[in-house]
Amino acid sequence: MPKNNNNNMSKSNPFNKLQLPEITKPENGLSFNLKNVKLKKTGTAAFSLPAGYTCPGACDCLAWFDRDTNKLKDGPKAEFRCFAASLEAAFPSVRKSVDRNLAILKEEKTVANMTEKIMMSLPAIAKFPNIRVHADGDFYNQSYFLAWMETARLSPDRLFYAYTKNLPVWVKYRACVPENFVLTASEGGKWDSLIAKHKLRKATVVYHPDEAEALGLEIDHDDSHARSLDGKDFALLLHGMQPKGSDASAALKRMRTEEIKYSYS
Repeated sequence: MPKNNNNNMSKSNPFNKLQLPEITKPENGLSFNLKNVKLKKTGTAAFSLPAGYTCPGACDCLAWFDRDTNKLKDGPKAEFRCFAASLEAAFPSVRKSVDRNLAILKEEKTVANMTEKIMMSLPAIAKFPNIRVHADGDFYNQSYFLAWMETARLSPDRLFYAYTKNLPVWVKYRACVPENFVLTASEGGKWDSLIAKHKLRKATVVYHPDEAEALGLEIDHDDSHARSLDGKDFALLLHGMQPKGSDASAALKRMRTEEIKYSYS
């Protein structure tokens, strides 16, 4: 296993002041979302961390729910709003769950200990053959990335998959990614130049089905492309709540007018 490096988020993410909850019952393990309608149909459990706060590579979609001001904020270069951040703004229970997950993980200082913490949480979702790593959040540092790769290696009977904008970590530790972990580069981040350079499979957010057709990409409506081992690029249709007056908001209005279903779940 590569040497541990648990550099924290402050080196690559400005949102390092998130006050995490005190963990009184760590034995209860990490929390997974088992209620997402779309994912539940495919036997998928989803793990999440705070959106924005754990996304060092986010750019076009950067958004976060500020716990101090209780306001949803968009990044300086954001073109559309992260759906997960909107959920955290709308549902306190979601915020509580993702904050607790991050607090548990940040207590661990090594890849081995972080892996152990994840592994001890998996029996609670034993009936789910697929695990989506991050419905909210991203790989916030390389130790955390490696912990999930090791978790997948130790769980060969399961399929793990994730979107990520932390492309430098993926590229650096590409040899550590097991066959049962499917990664997709989420286009629109700080390190997009690495996608073509290293031939990474990518997902592109489009504002209308016609845009996907022009790009020659199929739209993934149910994570079937994200889970696929075929290595093909694909598109994701814009969804969620978008800032008033933005191009993204206008795109949603157009799709509603044309009765195009764009809801994520």
